[in-house]
Amino acid sequence: MYGKAFAPEYRGSLGELSVNTSLEEVLAKAKEEQLRAQQGGGDLELAHAGLAVAEACRRLGRVDEAERAWKDSYRAARRAQDRGAMAWAVWSGGTLARQCGHLALARRWLAAAAELAEQGGDIVARGYSLAGLAETGRIQGDYEAVGRLHEKLLAEARRRGEARHTVWALEGIAQMHRNTGSLDSALALFEEAAQIAGDAGDDRGRAWALRGMADVRSAQGDAEQALALLTTAESLCRAIQLVSALAYNHKMRGNVLYRAGRYAEAATVYGGALEEFRAMGEPRGEALARLGLVKSQARLGRSAALTAADLDALERALGDIGLLRAGDMIAKARAELGVTTAVAAAR
Repeated sequence: MYGKAFAPEYRGSLGELSVNTSLEEVLAKAKEEQLRAQQGGGDLELAHAGLAVAEACRRLGRVDEAERAWKDSYRAARRAQDRGAMAWAVWSGGTLARQCGHLALARRWLAAAAELAEQGGDIVARGYSLAGLAETGRIQGDYEAVGRLHEKLLAEARRRGEARHTVWALEGIAQMHRNTGSLDSALALFEEAAQIAGDAGDDRGRAWALRGMADVRSAQGDAEQALALLTTAESLCRAIQLVSALAYNHKMRGNVLYRAGRYAEAATVYGGALEEFRAMGEPRGEALARLGLVKSQARLGRSAALTAADLDALERALGDIGLLRAGDMIAKARAELGVTTAVAAAR
């Protein structure tokens, strides 16, 4: 039903690269192509090479390089008057904006990418851009607005037998089910995504699906199974050098340990994930790791006043990113830890 996973963001002469090619190898080959195009190739080849550089740098957490590369790719694509290539470059920029916590900017870039893709007749770029919009809305917590789009994109991906996009859509829908308490349906969707990704040779998609399965298993009380799933996912992340996915894997390991009452271990793991997110400039991951660390430290005896101040700061940080459910998330943490706001605590 599904073909092997492929990476349409690796274009032109780089199209032979696999979705599982290590990112350092992608970066090296893309820079070789970039140099070749600068010395005598055309603008379209330069656009393709710049896109691959941008995506490799983004996934490696080198956000400044990624920012320069996608803009260079866009300028080259515009000179070549290729709207499909322009769409891919802007998609990369929108994805980078989301990774850096600029969610409103991400939505603007991704909407522009979808429009360019439609004008250029690039159905895959359009699908990726709409998927990016759906994921951005899901991260913000706007489930009602993007739930239907996730389902539509899933149906399109299934119809085309496109494994990688099917896996992405399943994982997004599963995450919404997880976040709204439908654990059994979330687990089934994550398991289907992991199966399709495994069969299609999509290690990246499988790593994210295993992380989702671990989250649900942990919420159902099976910490050891959850940790085993995360260990498998971690090995996949390391093999491809998925820096961001690895940091989120570690943050989830902290969640599993925290739920199991292993607070000292959780604090250590959250602290490591926090440094990973800071190193790559990913504020959403940083804020979530900080939240886990604050909760773990509170369980280990940190004062209620300091915990309250930390939670207040985190509520502002998460709100600044644009997460619609930030208030609910922090209110839940306050109730769980038996603390109030820092202002109320000082009265």
